[in-house]
Amino acid sequence: MDTETSDSKYRAPALSKGLDILELLSSADDGLSQSDIGKKLGRTTSEIFRVLMVLRDRGYVDLDEAERYHLTTRLFEVAHRHPIIRRLTAIAGDEMQKLANRISQSIHLCILNSGKLLVIAQVDCPDTNVNTVRLGSQIPIDDSASGRVLAAFMGEDELSNLLSLAGNETSSRRARFLADLPEVRKAGYCQGKSLTIEGVTNISAPVFDFTGKAVAAVTTPYIHRLTGTDNMPVDEARELLVQTCKELSRRMGAGVTNGK
Repeated sequence: MDTETSDSKYRAPALSKGLDILELLSSADDGLSQSDIGKKLGRTTSEIFRVLMVLRDRGYVDLDEAERYHLTTRLFEVAHRHPIIRRLTAIAGDEMQKLANRISQSIHLCILNSGKLLVIAQVDCPDTNVNTVRLGSQIPIDDSASGRVLAAFMGEDELSNLLSLAGNETSSRRARFLADLPEVRKAGYCQGKSLTIEGVTNISAPVFDFTGKAVAAVTTPYIHRLTGTDNMPVDEARELLVQTCKELSRRMGAGVTNGK
C-alpha cells in the first residue's frame, strides 16, 4: 500500500505513512490494532505510533475500548467542503427526498472520483422495502447506470482518461459499457436491469453544470415489489427522475439545452 518508491522525486515519509493508515482503515469495518496496522503495512509499531497519535489528535482516527483504531467522519466532513460536492448536496437533498417519496424508491447521487463512482448523497422513501446504496460507496463504472450516464456525455479525451483511471479492461462488461453509451446519450438517461442484483432496474440521469458538463448522476435502484399500492410503474418513475435532474441542472446553472 505504501506509494513511496525509490525513484520518487519528492518524499514525505510521515505523510505517506499517514495516508497508508487512512486508506487501510477505510476498509476495516471492525477497526485494527496498532500491531495489526503495522503488520498489514509492513512497518514496525514504533514507525507508525507517532503518526497514529497525530491522526488521533487531529480527529481523523479514534481508539475504542478494545484498543482498535477506527476512521472517524472527519475525512467525510473535509471532502464535503469541496465546492462541487458542497454545491450538489446543498441543492439536491430536498429534491431527492421529494422524488424518493413520490416514486417510493431509494435515491442516490454519484460523482466520478479516480475512475470510480462515489456516492455523495443518499435518501430513502418511507416504504419498509427499499434497496439502498451506502453513502460513501465507491462503485466500478462498468457495473452501473450512473457510470454510463456520466461517460455518455464526455468528449473522447475525457472518456479515454476515465477508462485509463478505471483500468483498461478488455472484458465483455467493459465492451457492453462502451456499446451502451451512444444510446444513453441519445435518450438522456440510462435504464436497464441491474448487473449485480436480480429484480432491480437501475434508472439514472445526469445533472449538468453551467458549462454543460455532466457533473453528477441521480440514480434509483428501482425494485419491483410484488405487493403494495405504491408500485409506480418504472417508466413513470423514470420520467420523474429525469425531471428532477433537469431541475437540479437548472439550479446548477445549466441552460435548457444542457439540462436535457
